[in-house]
Amino acid sequence: MSLHRVAALVLPGQSTFELASAAEVFGLRRPGLPRGYDFAVCTEHPGAVPTLAGYDMLVGADLTALDAADTVLVPGWHDRTEPAPPAVIDALRRAHGRGARVVAICSAAFLLAEAGLLSRRRATTHWRLADELAARFPDVDVEPDTLYIDLGDVATSAGTAAGIDLCLHLARTDHGAAYAAHVARHMVMPPHREGGQLQYSTGALADRPVESLAPVLDWAAERLHQPLTLDAFAAQARTSPRTLARRFADQLGVSPGRWLLQQRVAAARALLEETDLPIETVAQRVGLSSATNLRRRFHALVHTTPAAYRRSFGRHVRKAGHVGPDTD
Repeated sequence: MSLHRVAALVLPGQSTFELASAAEVFGLRRPGLPRGYDFAVCTEHPGAVPTLAGYDMLVGADLTALDAADTVLVPGWHDRTEPAPPAVIDALRRAHGRGARVVAICSAAFLLAEAGLLSRRRATTHWRLADELAARFPDVDVEPDTLYIDLGDVATSAGTAAGIDLCLHLARTDHGAAYAAHVARHMVMPPHREGGQLQYSTGALADRPVESLAPVLDWAAERLHQPLTLDAFAAQARTSPRTLARRFADQLGVSPGRWLLQQRVAAARALLEETDLPIETVAQRVGLSSATNLRRRFHALVHTTPAAYRRSFGRHVRKAGHVGPDTD
């Protein structure tokens, strides 16, 4: 497995949670998991960097660390109302210009917008900051209710746990679903939340109690190979199909059918990585009925074919020590 170099750019008034979230996914070695990342932390002026938690962190690397990174990650930006240091803006533009992926967690979207990396593009941030981002940068297409948005070269996330969701999504993109699921299990986190799901603290949910969908989601996840209709979901949840559909829209931002398809494709990814089962068998095991249907659904969500995905992330690839995208 080739190492993917991640450099986290910290700034004075650094949020400790956002940085720790990135370090958990990209910086820790875990038993039984090949090392997938080289993780570094840098800042404009090496030395003591104040944090929002009331203590300083000692950072030894300067902005030149961004020049060798495959991914540049900014874990929040506290001083978003002040102009960013020119050297930081230049470093971000230089990294993006040479092909590095640039990632913003929560309020760091303001820094990417100031650098011009979000101009005429989709982005998200914490729901409480979305209106401010849209007002200050009207050329950015702000999506206030989205967990994260990955455009390939640039990615942004909402606040707090959504930053972890984005980091796990990037790990899945870089090294496959099994790798990301292994990291998520060690973190005791859900292995996969789609970026298009709603932020849970949106106004749509703020004024009423919400009954968790977790029991019905767990029930369905154990029965992906079976035909699962909206009526079956509703019966398990002991509610009407209309009410259930509304709860899915409120809590997850997707319909029950869309959620089910996402889970089936995620299960197919794991089988393609971990087994040598024929495509037809994989399709039947995840409830997609046929290889033709699997190929169509898989391509719509993953933007490649099941066979190409297996060539990139299958167990024979990991044994050979190679990881990389295959777009055949």
